[in-house]
Amino acid sequence: MFSTRFRAVSAGLFLLFPTLSLAQSAPATQADIKALQDSVHAAQMNADNSWMLVSSALVLLMTGPGLALFYGGLVRKKNILGTMMQSFAMMGLVTILWAVVGYSLAFAHGTSFVGGFEHVFLRGVGLAPNTDYAATIPEQTYMVYQLMFAIITPALITGAFAERMKFSGMAVFLSLWSLIVYSPMAHMVWGVGGLLNATGNHIPSLDFAGGTVVHVTSGVSALVTALYLGKRLGYPHTAMPPHSMVLSFIGACLLWVGWFGFNAGSALNSGPLATSAFINTHFAAASAAVGWTIFEWFHSGKPTALGAISGAVAGLVAITPASGFVQPFPALLIGLIAGLFCSLMVFKVKAWFRYDDSLDAFGVHGAGGTLGAILTGLFATKLINPAFGANVATGAIDGHWGQIGNQAAGVAIAWVLSAVGTVVLLFLVDKTIGLRVSAEDETAGLDLSQHGEEGYDLNS
Repeated sequence: MFSTRFRAVSAGLFLLFPTLSLAQSAPATQADIKALQDSVHAAQMNADNSWMLVSSALVLLMTGPGLALFYGGLVRKKNILGTMMQSFAMMGLVTILWAVVGYSLAFAHGTSFVGGFEHVFLRGVGLAPNTDYAATIPEQTYMVYQLMFAIITPALITGAFAERMKFSGMAVFLSLWSLIVYSPMAHMVWGVGGLLNATGNHIPSLDFAGGTVVHVTSGVSALVTALYLGKRLGYPHTAMPPHSMVLSFIGACLLWVGWFGFNAGSALNSGPLATSAFINTHFAAASAAVGWTIFEWFHSGKPTALGAISGAVAGLVAITPASGFVQPFPALLIGLIAGLFCSLMVFKVKAWFRYDDSLDAFGVHGAGGTLGAILTGLFATKLINPAFGANVATGAIDGHWGQIGNQAAGVAIAWVLSAVGTVVLLFLVDKTIGLRVSAEDETAGLDLSQHGEEGYDLNS
């Protein structure tokens, strides 16, 4: 009887004093909300981290097998292993240097030109996010993602000196280059307090995924290296056609696929900005392949596979700095312009100046990266990426014409750093261990002279 009356009284109190009941249940509700928020945050971190790990693998795919096959097929068959080994060597050497000091020089706190030694031997780089760069992924994920960029950048330079540099000279030169040129440039553009950082107070230059950091630096350094080494024996009078367009075709397709990690991964999350960069990447590659093919068709009378894949790479290069800042139709336009411009550089400008950029590293990466960086200033819009604030114009299309000047300044700094740094390093390495193979070794080919093996054993 007593329990029945107690329940009745309790029910009456609940009806008469609902606020008392709510007050008693409030702590539980707040705890539920907190638990839900934590669950959502964990889900977001897991999703973003998954995408970034996949993107890291895609960018590594661009070097090996993508670039290795692309470059390997374009050289003569006596040099295929030597050429592929140059890309593969960067996967090993740059990884070690990045862990020791490269990452710190690029992303630790330092000056406006280069980072310090805060993260030497990856000290302090753990599984918690570094909110200076990416708030929803572990810093180790960010570190390894950036490592893949550091690997492919010096590997791109190898296309300019293909078939004529000693393996030992190449290894020392590009290892030093990754520390002296690449890491400072990465810090200036992406590092906290960097001279060209878009969120800084110096020269806000827009580079979403590495137009200046990767392509301008490697392309300009490629040209300087080609000029320093001189022409291959017999160039340009001796025909030196690609020995396997099939390998190069496969490599180019792998580069196209890997570039989605390169550009869309640079959003550093799996949100809408990654989608925008993904679409822009594909659109630009497609339109550039068409643009180069059209130019070549009129120039030479036939549309070649080499022209089509070269055009696609040129479009991927040009859209890289703009991929996270522009809308899809400007991306198509950037690709089309890049296909036409880079084909002009390869077919006309290279012939005018008679330099031996063996695999057109400058004509595609240096020229395409420079063009893309400038066009980023023209077409960047706050509708895609409000880099300077929600209601602040981003590029000229928004009314901020001064951004083209900022982009030009960023390109100029990249050109100067790359050219000067490369000349100094080439001179030092050349005077110590030497750079160019002997005439006899060049005639025999890099495979035999540098590695003692052949890519194709036709007698087996």
